[in-house]
Amino acid sequence: MAFIIITAFILDWIIGDPQNPFHPVRLIGSGIARGTAAYKKAKISNPALQFVMGAVLTLTVVCLSYMATRLVTWGFYRLNEWSGMIAEAIICYFLIAARALKDESMKIYRSLAAQNIEEAKKNLSFIVGRDTQNLNEAGIVKATVETVAENVSDGVIAPLIFIFIGGAPLGMAYKAVNTLDSMIGYRNEDFEYFGKFAALLDDAVNFIPSRISALIMIAGSVFTGGDVKEALRIYSRDRRNHKSPNAAQTESVCAGALGLRLGGDNYYHGILISKPAIGDDINAPKPEHIIAANRLMYATTVIAVVSLAAISFI
Repeated sequence: MAFIIITAFILDWIIGDPQNPFHPVRLIGSGIARGTAAYKKAKISNPALQFVMGAVLTLTVVCLSYMATRLVTWGFYRLNEWSGMIAEAIICYFLIAARALKDESMKIYRSLAAQNIEEAKKNLSFIVGRDTQNLNEAGIVKATVETVAENVSDGVIAPLIFIFIGGAPLGMAYKAVNTLDSMIGYRNEDFEYFGKFAALLDDAVNFIPSRISALIMIAGSVFTGGDVKEALRIYSRDRRNHKSPNAAQTESVCAGALGLRLGGDNYYHGILISKPAIGDDINAPKPEHIIAANRLMYATTVIAVVSLAAISFI
């Protein structure tokens, strides 16, 4: 397992997230989109039935993702051990998003560095759900840092943990849960009941990984020049300051380490949504904080990779 985890991380670090229609996560997304289209076409108004249909879609996508990946890896392992491990490492590489997080956030940094606020807003709109058109530089920086911090867990550390436990098949099943939540786990007219099961399942599977990620991130702040005492203090105080039971875990550590105030009220589809703040206004948000957040993200990832590899050796 150490070979698989390390190889997957190195591939992501060097190559990043390839954009092609055969990306396994895109295939999962395509399946979810088809199921969602069928649900909308049925025009079901009963909330209980909407919930059942959402649960059926969720379980179907997760089980198929697991079984398909298990079948593929089994086929390669039948050839020989090395071909199986290489195939599994390549599949796992598709499940880790550290490089993608860095690349997308650094696009925003470069736009801000060039004082192109409009371009920064556009780039930010691709990775956040909030309205970006009225954000100033500080708001753009905060939104970017929040996104990097939150996704350290579900985009990097959690997949690594599930890969460590159950290899590529379990890692792919986790990614299916995560993708379902991102596509249908919304509290709106279309998905209030249909996406509820997916949202609850995502909360459940991320409960422990998000907390492990936060603890590793605190350790990561030691190696990146972050304020470790503030990271611990804000984590202890603000780790529950989010409607999600998991999102504020890593956000609070990052806010403390960088001395930023994250969270707070924001507009979503023109509606003001009130959220509690995370962290204190110790430092004014600057574009350089995006670089600092990425350093912290990579330090956290390296510690996780090394730790999981070491445990597997033992």
